[in-house]
Amino acid sequence: MSAKVSVIIPVYNAQDYLRDCLDSICQQTLTEIEIICVDDGSSDDSLDILKEYAQKDSRIQVICQKNGGAGAARNNGLHHASGEFLSFLDADDFFESTMLEEAVSAAEQYEADFVVFNSDQYHMDTRSFVKPHWVLRTEDIPPYMPFSHRQLTGNVFKTFVGWAWDKLYRRSFVLSHKLWFQEQRTTNDMLFVFSALVLAKRIAVVNKVFAHQRKGSSETLSVTREKSWHCFHDALLALRQRMMDEGIFWELEKDFINYALHFSLWNLNTLAEPSHSLLKEKLLQEWFTELGITGKPKEYFYNQTEYAQYLELRKE
Repeated sequence: MSAKVSVIIPVYNAQDYLRDCLDSICQQTLTEIEIICVDDGSSDDSLDILKEYAQKDSRIQVICQKNGGAGAARNNGLHHASGEFLSFLDADDFFESTMLEEAVSAAEQYEADFVVFNSDQYHMDTRSFVKPHWVLRTEDIPPYMPFSHRQLTGNVFKTFVGWAWDKLYRRSFVLSHKLWFQEQRTTNDMLFVFSALVLAKRIAVVNKVFAHQRKGSSETLSVTREKSWHCFHDALLALRQRMMDEGIFWELEKDFINYALHFSLWNLNTLAEPSHSLLKEKLLQEWFTELGITGKPKEYFYNQTEYAQYLELRKE
């Protein structure tokens, strides 16, 4: 039986939450799936847990690689995938049991290149679910499906978040456009997700919370971001180059520059020292200009609060 969905899960030192994740996949109401777990050189008991689950469920295959980050792990899984659709999930998150069934149903109904669904955050300290307003900006989405980025009414790069785990992709679409994850420590899925966004002709949305992102489970990402504070900039440049190569940057330039300012400031505002000062200096000396932000008039920017912070930085 061929798989309807290939579920690709990069795993790195996720022993505390991996069982919850795997249970939520193995218990999906859509059963025709293959579950490709890529152990990214874990040093804890993650690999043992994966092998234990693989013995119990023949749909699970375990691939081991040297530590290369989630982007490299997803690419490795993608090379092994055979399903009609692709789902990229994170090992410390967990999912509603009908997620894949309902996402596939929408993809088939609308012949979509990819489907977006809603998500929330599970805060471990309070054991509560919190729904951020920014993960899916429904007010920017047209009242019909399918649609493309040209029918979105706001900044196309802020309608959906640039992560892969709240979306289901048609594998033939991914392969035909040669979409791959950047193999860098952080911001490794933005190029894949936003390239798909601007290349897709048919997008569908299921406005239901299907994924629960665990918050407070790991300090490792913030530590990694301190060391790899330049990765977001590398992702932005790669995305711009992809749009130029596709001949569509001219129509997305304003949205891109506004997003570049937003993402630059978010990274700056959330980094600790000494990375904060390093990034600030780089932005002021090079990157604001390189990203096309410098020299634009006030009215060019959608978010005047962000523009005001940008001006303050320029004064310092």
